[in-house]
Amino acid sequence: MQIAVERSALLLTTPKAWFVQKRHSAYHFRLFPAVSQHSWRRHALVLTSLISRSPARAGNAAGMLAILLWSSTVGLIRSISEALGPVGGSAMIFTVSGLLAVLFTGIPAIRGMDRKYLLLSGLIFVGYEISLALCLGYAHGRGQAMELGMINYLWPSLTMLFAVLLRQQSASIMVLAPGITLAFLGIVWVMKGNDAISAARLAANLADNPPAYALAFLAALLWPAYSVLARKYGNGKGAVGLYLLATAAVLWIYYLLSDQPAMQVNVHSVAEVLVLGTFTAASYSAWNFGIQKGSIGLLAILSYFTPILSSWLASAWLGVAPPMAFWIGVAMVAAGSLMSWWATRLPERQ
Repeated sequence: MQIAVERSALLLTTPKAWFVQKRHSAYHFRLFPAVSQHSWRRHALVLTSLISRSPARAGNAAGMLAILLWSSTVGLIRSISEALGPVGGSAMIFTVSGLLAVLFTGIPAIRGMDRKYLLLSGLIFVGYEISLALCLGYAHGRGQAMELGMINYLWPSLTMLFAVLLRQQSASIMVLAPGITLAFLGIVWVMKGNDAISAARLAANLADNPPAYALAFLAALLWPAYSVLARKYGNGKGAVGLYLLATAAVLWIYYLLSDQPAMQVNVHSVAEVLVLGTFTAASYSAWNFGIQKGSIGLLAILSYFTPILSSWLASAWLGVAPPMAFWIGVAMVAAGSLMSWWATRLPERQ
């Protein structure tokens, strides 16, 4: 991320650029015409100084960017999987994203990293990526893919739970427990469709595609685990590029050793891979910085918008019109995430 800040400063030395000006105790962005090289360097130093003085603010901004980019994941992964196969398509995505992450952030200096972060967090990261990508690829249809993608969005509430259990965050259990319960009930509502809620209906859904549902719930558990462990052991460092390439390597090995459908490579699928690869590299690098420097509570509350935005984008991209029960379930998951965040704010008010 420091490299990114330095590159932003260099961009500000061009004839026209944005810089931050303080006026009446507030920062305003203005676009100025060409001025001297010395002047632009001075403005670049001002902006870099502002960012460095507020690492928490920069961390929060990075986390918000990650949330925005993640919202496109479900629809794009499913679309790519239909053209290139669940395994082959995922391998292509993480190959592109890993190479881009290393290109723009450099090869991480792993010697200075905590081994617990490098190995344990890395293993969890790879497991999460594979679980999410394959559950969407193995879905029996686009509608089920959206349902499985919603299960993944249990992670904001579970992130709060894991942070509390590891003493990274205090919370009111009287609010946190109902929030997590509401989020899980939202998943039940999504899965039931237009039918009445019953154990038989839910069992039938799970029995229709056990591997995909198992991978979806596994993904919902792995990402919160990665988030809290990266915050605890990361020490401000990150190896996201290596993790993405490791994910790609595992998927390519699986692709070569198993019977997979042939890839239907065309302009549309290549464009989708490049777009999602870029989004993935940017989002995970930003999130890694955000959870280490920003407010994990604030990022959790902002992430409650992700299920809603992601479902809307996936619906539009895949051409699927889910029933009203689906959207009610999405709202319940989002509300559960909001309650989970609010539970962490109550101790501060007491």
